[in-house]
Amino acid sequence: MIEARRAWTVAALAAPLALNLGAKAGQYDPVPMNGAEVTAHDVAVTLFKTKAGEPVDYSNHKLMYLDLSGLDFKGARLTRADLYGTDFTGANLKGTDLSHTRLDRSVLIKADLSGADLTGATIFRPTVYTDLSNNLADAPRFAGANLTNIRVMADLSGADFRGANLTNADLHPLETRPGQGTLSTMMRNVFKSCDFSGATMKGANLSRAVLIFSRFVGADLRGADLSDTDLSKADFTGADLTGADLTRADLYGAILVGVTGLDTARGIDSVANLDKATR
Repeated sequence: MIEARRAWTVAALAAPLALNLGAKAGQYDPVPMNGAEVTAHDVAVTLFKTKAGEPVDYSNHKLMYLDLSGLDFKGARLTRADLYGTDFTGANLKGTDLSHTRLDRSVLIKADLSGADLTGATIFRPTVYTDLSNNLADAPRFAGANLTNIRVMADLSGADFRGANLTNADLHPLETRPGQGTLSTMMRNVFKSCDFSGATMKGANLSRAVLIFSRFVGADLRGADLSDTDLSKADFTGADLTGADLTRADLYGAILVGVTGLDTARGIDSVANLDKATR
């Protein structure tokens, strides 16, 4: 009986070791975790083999929680993919189709999404910085990206939005839930020191956002909701604010040189520190 138990114990301990050795030898492919349909290894190998001009199609796939950091997606199609909690640290996502994806809780440290299509995507509470110092150099890049109708609840301070299309983007921190009304799930969205130069932001909702030191040089903000925003030291040189809502916004030290449409902005009589802005 003792010898039998010893034999069983040895076999039980040896089984995991055999699987690990097999994995190292390429003989054992671990089962995807947390509902993902493929493994990170699968994605990495597929992308490595992908030729230019023949993008991989992961549309409608579940890729939650995968470690896809540092990968070059080569313009992959990821439309309507579930990317909840996925790690894209340092990933090259330039020109990828991320329309209608769920990027909630994803890791976007130094991710490059320049020119990507994020139409209708959601980005709720992503990880953007390597530590609590919030080094702005860690922020992702969205230059030239299509962010039409995107929904964001995040601190994206330092992010590059130059030339991006944020038409009707929803960047305010309130969320409506059935039966619960409108809830404040974040006190404020934070976009400190972001660069929105040349961006199209018609009808964008930036209500309650912190936008201090951000640049809106030449940006199209017609009809944008900037109510209750902190725009201290923001640079609006040459921007179009026709019909924008500036109710209770703080323009302390903001640069308004060459701004058009300011006389048509709503709530201008309630703006704080307008006399301290440069015009």
